[in-house]
Amino acid sequence: TIEKIFTAMNFNAIVIDLTETRSIDSTTLGLLAKLSILSRQKVGLLPTVVTTHEDITRLLQSMGFEQVFNIVDQPVPCPECLDDLPDQDQSEEVVRIKVLEAHKILMGLNDSNREAFHDLVNALERH
Repeated sequence: TIEKIFTAMNFNAIVIDLTETRSIDSTTLGLLAKLSILSRQKVGLLPTVVTTHEDITRLLQSMGFEQVFNIVDQPVPCPECLDDLPDQDQSEEVVRIKVLEAHKILMGLNDSNREAFHDLVNALERH
C-alpha cells in the first residue's frame, strides 16, 4: 500500500511517470493525491508528476493537482531507473474502502471535485 512506501524511507524524491498514460480514472487520481499528502506529512517532499500528454495535464490541473504536485511536462531523463510498485490482490471490501478514501481525498482538493464526486461517495458509504 501507499503507507508502506514511507516505512522504507530510503528515497529522496518521488516521481510519478505518466508519460505513457493515455487515460486515468478518479480512483487512481485519489490515490495519487493521497501519496502527495502522505509525502508532505511524513517526509516533507512535494512529489513530481511527469506527463507529456495535454489531456492528462489538463485533467490533473482540473482536479487541483498543481496544489499537491510539481507537474512537469518533460520526459524523465532515466525512465529505466524508475521502478513499478508491485501488484496487489485485494478483496472487494478493501477495494471499496480504498475507492471511497481516494474520492474523499479528491473532494478535499477543490469545490468542483466535491460536487463531482458527492453522489459516488454517498453511494459507497451506504454500501
